[in-house]
Order: sequence, then structure tokens, then C-alpha cells
Amino acid sequence: MGGVTQTHALHQLVPLAAELDDNKVTPGLLGFVIFAVMAVGLYMLMKNMGKQMKKIDFEEQKAPQAAAPREPSDAKPPQA
Repeated sequence: MGGVTQTHALHQLVPLAAELDDNKVTPGLLGFVIFAVMAVGLYMLMKNMGKQMKKIDFEEQKAPQAAAPREPSDAKPPQA
């Protein structure tokens, strides 16, 4: 069934190919090569950034804890 769908798709594209203007500027091979080089460079940068982030030894500083809460001093000390 895949062959039928591919043939049908190509049949619809044939008239579009005939309408292409040879004078139009297209990116061509140079555009593809530049895009591919940028994609590979971005991939390498992302891998390197992942390595650098793993090297970071970050310990979160905790807020200083307040002194232990005291019991209210409502109670009177025992009298002697």
C-alpha cells in the first residue's frame, strides 16, 4: 500500500515541478552545508554545556535558623 501512496504523491507533484522558474534563487547545496554545519556546531555546544553543568558542585546555603523558640515566661518561678 505504501507504493500506491508514494506514486499518488509523486503524480501530484509533477505539475508543480513543471511550473518552477529556473531564474529563481534557491539555497542549494551551499545553504544546506551552512545549515548542517550550524546544526552540528549547536549539537556540540549543547553536549559541552551539559558536561560543564555536571562539573558544578553547588551546595545551597540554608537560611540561618533562629534560636529555638522559648516557652512563654508567663509562669512565675516557684517562690522560696
